[in-house]
Amino acid sequence: QVQLVESGGGLVQAGGSLRLSCAASGRILSFNAMAWYRQAPGKQRELVAAITSGGITNYADSVKGRFTISRDNAKNTVYLQMNSLKPEDTAVYSCNTPAPLPGWAWGQGTQVTVSS
Repeated sequence: QVQLVESGGGLVQAGGSLRLSCAASGRILSFNAMAWYRQAPGKQRELVAAITSGGITNYADSVKGRFTISRDNAKNTVYLQMNSLKPEDTAVYSCNTPAPLPGWAWGQGTQVTVSS
């Protein structure tokens, strides 16, 4: 079982920045592609950014140019740098693999709230 722990969320004004972290235990992340997801109240979870084991990144159109996903394999951690935040970015952010894998449970996520 892989444990994923997200942190770094908070309350920020529109235009501000936050950096989210996703730490893993039970598995070396460098072997896997990883992704950040978000789920706003009343909406389905959506994938916002992904990074391959080789460092190739991909973003949802809604965050392209504002969010940056990165990974530090030495720390077994994946990051999401979020700049120019908008109220519509308000959601619970979680990390996991881009495609479902057995044993990869969802963590608690971290709440991001952007005020206008």
